[in-house]
Parts: sequence; structure tokens; C-alpha cells
Amino acid sequence: MIALTAYDALLVADIQNDFLPGGALAISDGDEILPILENYVRLFQTHSLPIFLTRDWHPPNHCSFTPQGGPWPVHCVAGSPGSLPPTSFATPPQAVIIYKAIDRDQEAYSAFQNTALDRHLRALSVQRLFIGGLATDYCVLNSVKDARMLGYNVCLLVDGIKAVNLCPDDGRRAEEEMFRLGATPIRWKMLQS
Repeated sequence: MIALTAYDALLVADIQNDFLPGGALAISDGDEILPILENYVRLFQTHSLPIFLTRDWHPPNHCSFTPQGGPWPVHCVAGSPGSLPPTSFATPPQAVIIYKAIDRDQEAYSAFQNTALDRHLRALSVQRLFIGGLATDYCVLNSVKDARMLGYNVCLLVDGIKAVNLCPDDGRRAEEEMFRLGATPIRWKMLQS
């Protein structure tokens, strides 16, 4: 069992309609992790610990979109239905929303890239981040990389992530890379209190 402390925070990446089944850039079975992530959110709420939710928030002509020569279909255009979380995934009132990849000419997979996330965490004296969400091999991986580079301890919610898997083993390789960087694998049963 792992005990939460006053220096912990939860970071949930990109739970948005476009990344879920039926969305413009749907991740296979991405909706399966929602109930597990909701458990983590409730636990952090119960302990009055910080919760951060990231959202891709692209301009309509973002460089990552195929019409602009990028690798991805148009997705998560700022304010569109696809950019919002599903109604089934409640956003806690105290959660801080981190909008990323908002600049037309710059991709940003990491929650830290050109955002105020690090400043928020430092202001709250956060030392350990529990990270889950979508997608394992892109936004989760890059957020973990940056968190470790910035000196945060990281617990990877291995039951609360799903991969795009453009190549079949991308998700597994991303997990191995995060563990190599020092992330600790965590499952829900290890945290229940």
C-alpha cells in the first residue's frame, strides 16, 4: 500500500471526447480507464489534494493536423465538442485545467510544455505526481519525462492509461521508458484507503 501525503498531486491527461471511442482520434478502449481514473480523482478529492486535468486545446489550423502536413486528423479544436470531456467524467470543482498545444505552430504532448503546470506545482509544494490518462505513448510519456527532468517523483497509474499504438508495441515501450526514468508503477488497489 502507498500512503498519500500533503506533497502529492494527481495529473490526468486528455480525457476528451475526440480521444474516446467515436472521436476524431479515438484510442481503442480509451473509455475503459474512465471509471478507474474517477476512483483516483475521488480519492484525491477526499484527501483535499491537488488535481490537474490537461486538455489539448488546438487552434483550427494546428500544425499537427493532416491538412497542415501533420500526422493527426483534426481533433480537440478549442471549445469544440471533441475538445471537452465526456459528460460521464465529472470535473471536480477544485481541479485546475491545463490547456496545452494552443499555439498553431507548435506541438505539445507534455503537460509542462508552455504551460503554468510547473509553477502551480511548486506553489503547492508538490513533490510527487500521480499520472494517468491518454495516451500512454504520447501525452502521458512526455509529461512523465518532463516531470522527472524537473525533479518530481512520479507514480504511473498503470491501470489508468491507454496507448494509441500506431505500432503495436508503442504503449509497452512507453511504459518501459517511463519506468527506466524512475516512474513507479501504481494500481488502484495499492492506494485505496
